[in-house]
Amino acid sequence: MSTLQTGHVGLNVTDLDRSIAFYTRAFGFEVAGRDEGHALLGKDGRLAVALWRQTETAARTDVAGLHHLSFQVDTIDEVRAAEDVLRAMGTRFTYDGIVPHGEGAASGGIFFTDPDGIRLEIYAPSGAESATAPVAGAPTCGFF
Repeated sequence: MSTLQTGHVGLNVTDLDRSIAFYTRAFGFEVAGRDEGHALLGKDGRLAVALWRQTETAARTDVAGLHHLSFQVDTIDEVRAAEDVLRAMGTRFTYDGIVPHGEGAASGGIFFTDPDGIRLEIYAPSGAESATAPVAGAPTCGFF
């Protein structure tokens, strides 16, 4: 399996319309397909996220399952632009500003949750060298 890579990610959500609005605005996804129970979102003809209306409760972090979903962009300026959009949407952030993936690391990003509490990250592989890690010795992710 030398060409193995992640395809799309399926997420359970409580309100399909609200989640479609969030993911299309926050990430610039387009709706590739939809019915009463699910929606397929992507960009440039590539499926990225499938939203499933299959739950009545928000995401929990104290049970087995998805820890967080991360999206990579090319530059730290794209991370900052995404942060501006998310702030305008009233999104809840885990930390204020860009967080490096470790003290002095070049990579870093922003860490936030969707309307159902699903933890999300947008990061760039470089440009975060001057940012300060909020927790010394923390793992390489902003959800410490």
